[in-house]
Parts: sequence; C-alpha cells; structure tokens
Amino acid sequence: MLTPTDIYGTAHAILINDTPDTDLQSRPLDQVEVTWDGFAGESHGGQRRPSCSRVLKQYPKRGTEIRNARQISILAVEELAEIARRMEIPRIAPEWVGANLALEGIPDLTQLPPSSRLIFENGTSLVVDIENGPCRFPAEILEAHFPGKGAAFPRKALGLRGVVAWVERPGTIAVGDRCRLHVPPARIYAHTAPSLQPTG
Repeated sequence: MLTPTDIYGTAHAILINDTPDTDLQSRPLDQVEVTWDGFAGESHGGQRRPSCSRVLKQYPKRGTEIRNARQISILAVEELAEIARRMEIPRIAPEWVGANLALEGIPDLTQLPPSSRLIFENGTSLVVDIENGPCRFPAEILEAHFPGKGAAFPRKALGLRGVVAWVERPGTIAVGDRCRLHVPPARIYAHTAPSLQPTG
C-alpha cells in the first residue's frame, strides 16, 4: 500500500533534549542511535506516554497511558526559514524549537500524510504520525533571542511546525544521511463532516 517516491531528504541536524526540566531546547549531535523508544537519550522517547492536552478529545483523563507516537519531532529546514521570514527575524535554529531531526529537501514536510515512511539508506525507518501543532514554549526561547518577536511564533508557524513520528525500524542516523519518502494512498474518508475535511 505504501509507494516509494522520488523525494529524498537529507539529515541537516540531529538533536535530543535530555534536560526537559530545564527547557524545551535540544542539543545537536553528529549521529544518534535510533531504538524502539526513539532517539537514544531523548526525553520524549519511550514506547508509551501519558496522554496530554493534545488528545483530550480522545482521552479526557490526562495521564492515561497510551502508545507514544510522538517519539521524534521532525522539522524541515525550508519551513523553519519560512517561519523566520514571517516573524521578521534572521533565522530559527532547530534546537530552539525542540526538534530532533531537521531535514532538507522534502517539500511541504508538515503536510505529509499520516503513515508516510521516511526510510534511510541504511534501513532505519520512521513513521509519520501527525502534524505537530505550534505551542508557546518555542516562543519563549525565541523571545530570548529576538525580544519582542517570540510571541508571534505559534501563529506564524501554523502549518509549518513539522511532524511527529515513531520508530518502525531501529538503526542509526547521522548528519548527511539521506532518507526516501514513502507515502500511503491519498484518500479522503467520505463519511466525516464537511468541517473535518482538509482544506487547501
């Protein structure tokens, strides 16, 4: 059901946040071990996680144990540049917004269909879960770098914040490694209300 495309991405940056009690920022690595739990050392890793505000409509009781489909946060270098342009700031570093993987070369990465695969040349495979909505925590970090500008992040980053993913096949990823995009069939479920249908 999955179709390999002719679209490839290159790992521009690999990062982990192993100090979640300090802030959201991640730190860059040259290479990372990718396990069933996600990126080794990443605080958002693990095969299970407590439910949070993002899934209150599915699990009204916060802290409900669910599978962790948010092991890895993936951003596009090109989309970070567009957010910076919209915010009228020189740049946004991937570590400032808590990214784990910044890819270059995949157009409209944030719009990737759920269940798309990013399969690296050594076989390491990541499964896209869903778009990662902007939040206020990167805004606080950006405000420290560009006073008076940070608060605009959630609004300006809408639709450009990247995706979250989980590990389908462990391995390693190094800066400069290439991955190929594999996509599922493009279909719209006809039985949902018009307000739930994607637009644009």
